[in-house]
Amino acid sequence: MSEISARLSTALADRYKLECRLGEGGMATVYLARDLKHDRTVAIKVLRPEIAAIVGADRFLNEIKVTANLHHPHILPLFDSGEADSFLYYVMPVVEGEALREKLDREGRLTVQEATDITIAVADALDYAHRHDVIHRDIKPDNILLHDGQPVLADFGIALAVSQAGGNRLTGTGFSVGTPHYMSPEQASGNADVDARTDVYALASVMYEMLSGEPPHTGPNVQAVLAKALTEDPRPAGPTAARCTASRRSGRTGGVGKVARRSVHDGSCLCRCPDQRWGSPCAKRKLPSDGATRCSDCGARHCAIGSRRRVVRRACTFRGANPR
Repeated sequence: MSEISARLSTALADRYKLECRLGEGGMATVYLARDLKHDRTVAIKVLRPEIAAIVGADRFLNEIKVTANLHHPHILPLFDSGEADSFLYYVMPVVEGEALREKLDREGRLTVQEATDITIAVADALDYAHRHDVIHRDIKPDNILLHDGQPVLADFGIALAVSQAGGNRLTGTGFSVGTPHYMSPEQASGNADVDARTDVYALASVMYEMLSGEPPHTGPNVQAVLAKALTEDPRPAGPTAARCTASRRSGRTGGVGKVARRSVHDGSCLCRCPDQRWGSPCAKRKLPSDGATRCSDCGARHCAIGSRRRVVRRACTFRGANPR
């Protein structure tokens, strides 16, 4: 056990028994632990010390209270949070399953039905959060957990708390909230005042990857990915002939590219200009009477959808890929 883990174990000894380290990300380290009071296994996320020092305990804990009040079947709940020996942490249930990232790494692409089901569930969770004035800011396959087969959105607390509590002080450290492959252009440009449309963009990016096997923008490094997100439309997602054959044999549709492109153009989800994007996964959109509009930023033409309809339902009505 490292010195930091030993300190944390001692600091939490009256409430939790640390068992092992599960993983480490850009913002936090995750530990498997035993909740001594309730006799249950939990996951404890602990902010990296350098981020905790910038954010500050009081502001972090105040902001994370917002997450504790989100109650939705597709949002991973928050059990506890606190400060111990300068460590800032919060506690969540342990998910019995895997992250969408693991599933994509194993399978490459998903069937249209699978991708649709996952996207609808996450869109429901985001719509609920947005109606409570909470923006996630870090939608990615790693934060979509498949618990007993059902999608659950994780890490609502940490991105929100770090963004709100840390503010501009994090910018000088080179640290940013969000993941480059799924980050909206406005978030990639360093705009701290993002709204629900940044989550819409990120969810559409995840859907794109579920259908095509890759995120909308790729590159040799973070800078290259962000540059493409700021200046280029997503590349065509059509599979090769070999992929089409493999798709038909495995039950996957050969029209993956068309479905992905519909999620871009019909729903405006991946438009670089946030004003031409859906304001929420379940937003009502009013467009000109001719049925389409052209984005002043990227030039893409987007079809009008006059009724309240989920972006994914519009995007996936293709070759029988009809959502529930």
